[in-house]
Amino acid sequence: MTDQHHDFTKTEPRFSSTFDPFTISQIQRAASTGIYDIRGGGTKRKLPHFDDLLFLGASVSRYPLEGYRERCGTEVVLGTRFAKKPIHLKTPVTIAGMSFGALSAQAKEALGRGASAVGTSTTTGDGGMTPEERGHSSTLVYQYLPSRYGMNPDDLRRADAIEVVIGQGAKPGGGGMLLGQKISARVAKMRDLPEGIDQRSACRHPDWTGPDDLEIKIEELREITNWEKPIYVKVGASRPYYDISLAVKAGADVVVLDGMQGGTAATQEVFIEHVGLPILAAIRPAVQALQDLGLHRKVQLIVSGGIRTGADVAKALALGADAVAIGTAALIALGDQNPELAAEYAKLGSVPGAYDDWQDGRDPAGITTQDPALAARLDPIVGGRRIANYLSVLTMEAQTIARACGKSHVHNLEPEDLVALTMEAAAMTRLPLAGTDWYPGKAGF
Repeated sequence: MTDQHHDFTKTEPRFSSTFDPFTISQIQRAASTGIYDIRGGGTKRKLPHFDDLLFLGASVSRYPLEGYRERCGTEVVLGTRFAKKPIHLKTPVTIAGMSFGALSAQAKEALGRGASAVGTSTTTGDGGMTPEERGHSSTLVYQYLPSRYGMNPDDLRRADAIEVVIGQGAKPGGGGMLLGQKISARVAKMRDLPEGIDQRSACRHPDWTGPDDLEIKIEELREITNWEKPIYVKVGASRPYYDISLAVKAGADVVVLDGMQGGTAATQEVFIEHVGLPILAAIRPAVQALQDLGLHRKVQLIVSGGIRTGADVAKALALGADAVAIGTAALIALGDQNPELAAEYAKLGSVPGAYDDWQDGRDPAGITTQDPALAARLDPIVGGRRIANYLSVLTMEAQTIARACGKSHVHNLEPEDLVALTMEAAAMTRLPLAGTDWYPGKAGF
C-alpha cells in the first residue's frame, strides 16, 4: 500500500538546535534595527529550579501532623539583629519591590491591600513612595536604590523597613530602565526628572564604592530612622557567599537574595538570559555564609526569583531561607497574562503567557502602564482581594507540606526533608539524589 500524500524522497524540514527559529528571529531583528532587544518579565530559558527537588513526607520513620487539629505556624520576624522595631509577619511570603512607574498606581495600591489583608509586607521599588501604597500597606519596605529617585528622609522614616538595593536577580551588575512613554507627569515629578524622557538607573550606588562605605551608609540610615527600622540589603545572585558575607559585615539586619528567574520591568534580553545564577544554585552558599559567621537565623535571609507555589516557598525555607518574596507571580495574580485579554494581546503582537513588552506601557491589564485609561481597568480593591487569596493559598500549601513532614512550623523544614531529582540540582544544593545518599562532590566518593 502506498502513501498518496507523502513524498518519501524528501525529508521533513530540520531546524538547528543552535540556530532555532527564535534565535534566527533575534538575529534578523538585530540586523534590521541595530538596537539590542529590551523587554520585561524575567528569564524565559529553562533553568534548574525548585521543581527539581522533592519532599520526603512522613510515613513509618516520621510522624505527620493532623491538619485539622494540630497547628503549623507560619509567622516570621525580620530585623532582629539591630533594629528597635523588627517586622512581625503572619506569613513568610512577602511582595518584592516593584516601582510606581513600572507599575500603575492602581497596581501598587492593590499589592498593598492584598499584603496587608494577610499580614505581610510589600515593597516600594524604585521611584519613591506613593500615598496609595503607604496608605494601604500595613507593613511597607522602602527601597533605597542607586538612582535615588524619590528618596527623601521623611519617607525613610515613614517606612517600616529600608531595603538597600545593590542588585536584582534579572540584572546583577546592571541598572534599570523606565522608558519615556511611561514617564507621566506624576512619575516625572516624583523622580525629579523630565516628563516623557527615558530614565535609566545607575548600575552602582553613587554614595559608596565598596563594602566599607556600605557600612557607613547603613549607619547613616539607622541614624536617620533612630535605629528603629530593619535595614535590608538586596543582591542579585552571582557570588552569593561573598556578597552575603560582606552585606552582613556591613551591618544588614536582613539579606535579600534574588535569583535570575526574578522579573524586571525592562532590561536587555541578553542580560536577562545570560547573567546571574538560578536561585536554586544561590541559596546553599548564602546559607553557608551565614552559618560560617554564626548568624544564620539571626540575620534573616529572604530569597526570590521564580517563586510560584507553596511548594516553592516550602523548599526555599527548607534550604535555609526565613522568607520569600514574589514579584512576577503577584502581577499574574493581579491579572497579567489573562487569557480573557487574548484579543488585546494579539493587537500588541503577543499572546497571553508570552507578553513581555512591559516597557511600552500598553499593558491591557492596566498593571505595567501609566496610561490613565488602561490603568483604570484595574480595580485596586478587586486586585487586593486576588493578591490576598493568592498569598493565602501559598501559605496554606507550605503548611500542608510542613505538616506532611511532621513539622509544627514551616521554619522547622530542613534539608533532611528534601531530595534532588537531577544531578544538577543535587550538585547545587548538596541534597542527595533521590533514592541514594549521594550528591556530586560528596566527600569520600
